[in-house]
Amino acid sequence: EYIFSNVEVLIYVVDVTAKEPKVLSENTLRYQETLEALKEYSPKAKVFCLIHKMDLISVDTRQRVFLEMEAYLRPFSGELTTYFYSTSIWGETLYKAWSSIVYSLIPNAEELEQKMDKFCELTESDEVVLFEKATFLVISHSDSSRKKFKDGEQYHQDPQRFEKISNIIKQFKLSCSKISSQFKSMQVRNSNFSAYIDEFTPNTYIMVITYDTSIPSGTSLINISSARKHFEPLVTN
Repeated sequence: EYIFSNVEVLIYVVDVTAKEPKVLSENTLRYQETLEALKEYSPKAKVFCLIHKMDLISVDTRQRVFLEMEAYLRPFSGELTTYFYSTSIWGETLYKAWSSIVYSLIPNAEELEQKMDKFCELTESDEVVLFEKATFLVISHSDSSRKKFKDGEQYHQDPQRFEKISNIIKQFKLSCSKISSQFKSMQVRNSNFSAYIDEFTPNTYIMVITYDTSIPSGTSLINISSARKHFEPLVTN
């Protein structure tokens, strides 16, 4: 009761390589007992189950193995809201999973998304992304009306672009710390786009991308500065 009361999120990591009958049986029992306790003391909690070490599964069978594990474990959830992720320390899969976990903990996520959409529209930006300051996990993002769709769903040529940007910035922050400097902001401009990453609220960074390179840098930076006071009440805590 002490452990499982008032739980908002449960993160459970499953080793996909542990397939020996005895080990699998023990792991399954532990997972089942954990969820039963959660149902009793925190029935509204969200469960994030990470099927981990997927890099050790051959590429041609990886998706099938993941779906089999999900189908095997999902019945134990009952009415608990449960999400399954295929993860590995290699690549961006863990980043995607943790971003989803962080997003689920935002109590006013819908209002935040609405403000992001409004900011994107008013500033005529093509994309706006909000990152958590310490981890650079994505909290929220918005696209302009120029976003592409494929088979009825939003589509980008690089669906892992946020994860890659996060890794680049974290490496850059690490390089800054080695020379006793602090990362504050960054601008990237070329003939195709302009990108601005800047401190936004005490706990976030914002990235603004525009394809209209004729827009002066100062305009985008003023827009970011003006928007801070509208977002601080939503993402301060």
